[in-house]
Amino acid sequence: MSFFLKKLVLPLILPPTLFILAFLLIGIFSHRRTLAKTLSIMSALSLYLLSIEPVKDLLYRPLEEAYPVPKELKVDALVVLGGGAYSTGILKEDSMKRLLTAFVLHKKTGLPIVLSGGSAVGNLPEAEIMKAMLQELGIEKSAVISEVRSRNTLENAFYVKELCEKRGFKRIALITSAYHMPRAMEAFKRLGVDVVPYPTDFKQDKRYNLFSYMPRMSVLNDSYKALREHLGSLAYSLLY
Repeated sequence: MSFFLKKLVLPLILPPTLFILAFLLIGIFSHRRTLAKTLSIMSALSLYLLSIEPVKDLLYRPLEEAYPVPKELKVDALVVLGGGAYSTGILKEDSMKRLLTAFVLHKKTGLPIVLSGGSAVGNLPEAEIMKAMLQELGIEKSAVISEVRSRNTLENAFYVKELCEKRGFKRIALITSAYHMPRAMEAFKRLGVDVVPYPTDFKQDKRYNLFSYMPRMSVLNDSYKALREHLGSLAYSLLY
């Protein structure tokens, strides 16, 4: 019973529930200000919807189901796209999951790993952070190649293509988060790279219970990533 109460009460006293309640109270007590009342209630509703599992999954579904995980790999190399790192030199969650997938595939196939990811101003390149981690896990230096100039997905594709041509890699497995795969594949295909998509880091839950409908910051963060990816795909289609 205490476990159930803990799971029930904590989301109610932490953000984003506090912000949702604040918007609702503003809306309720804004009797004479119709615009403020409407905006407050709409903000509360939007924040609530973006913070629950079913809506988050709805945002991810078209992204994550575009490319299934292949049953077999006939490629020359495994390419990992960086998914972010902190200024402390620690990989963010998405990068860790992508790197773990590459590590497992390398152990199964012995294929070389190409790490693609530059850095923000003054920070260590993502590819170098990933490379150091792989070496700590026992992967030989000769099996890992890092590309540290790219700053976005388009540059990932450009510099990886350049590296693969020098190394003689004709066909590659592209490893990135499932939600990021459609935009990444578009970038690599535009440059004529022969790519096999290998999605990982799936965000959908697909099984729901009472707690799935309680707002949580972690779910809101995932919804943000999905919305950003949809906007990124739209920008690519308009600009490129």
